[in-house]
Amino acid sequence: MRKKVLITGGASGLGKSLSACFAKEDYDVLLTYNNSEIDALNLKKELEEKYNVLVNVFKCDLSCEDDINSLLSKIDYVDVLVNNAAVEIDKDFYQKTKSDFIYTLEVNLVAPFLISRDIGKKMISIGHGKIINIASNNAISKMDPITLEYDASKAGLINLTHNLALEFAPFVNVNAIAPGWIKTEKIKKINDELDGKFIEEESKKILLNRFSEMEDVCNLVLFLASEKANYINSEVIRIDGGSL
Repeated sequence: MRKKVLITGGASGLGKSLSACFAKEDYDVLLTYNNSEIDALNLKKELEEKYNVLVNVFKCDLSCEDDINSLLSKIDYVDVLVNNAAVEIDKDFYQKTKSDFIYTLEVNLVAPFLISRDIGKKMISIGHGKIINIASNNAISKMDPITLEYDASKAGLINLTHNLALEFAPFVNVNAIAPGWIKTEKIKKINDELDGKFIEEESKKILLNRFSEMEDVCNLVLFLASEKANYINSEVIRIDGGSL
């Protein structure tokens, strides 16, 4: 029987790459999207045709508990959950509002809690499961007031990881990864706007002198989802090339 993975925010950015990587590994893929319906449907068609797996897409506003409950009511079980979806408010520090902060926490932290609570219970009922939370190295040692609500949410996600691992033991492995800079389309756009200097300058702060490729992060997530990682639990693994 083919395994199933649920990936939040699985239609764009890192989530899109994760969806493709799991499909390539012969997983049926369940993915959520909020505003990218066309991208989600196109990805579904592409992955089903290329890898002969089943792909289900669900529109879900992760800041809305009713949407989350509706999503969960449609899922019987999954073998792997990847809490990937996240938002970041692109405003100057003094322009950020209480609503900005709360919205970020709802999507980046509360939604993973609600989804993990339900999916984790279902995993316990089948006797196994893997939950992988996409945190950030910003939550560990990087300080930047411009992204404080995002950083705080990811720090909370790390704490949530440890608590979920304790609650769901010994049936479910719960781990987090903490990426640094990833070469996403958003980053490439920022780099172009800054005359190609952004990636070059930031890479000097990384021991490997480069941003991670999507594949770098996907490989780690796939490893944690595999049986090779069965004895890894309640861990936070940095994948940032050795950021200084």
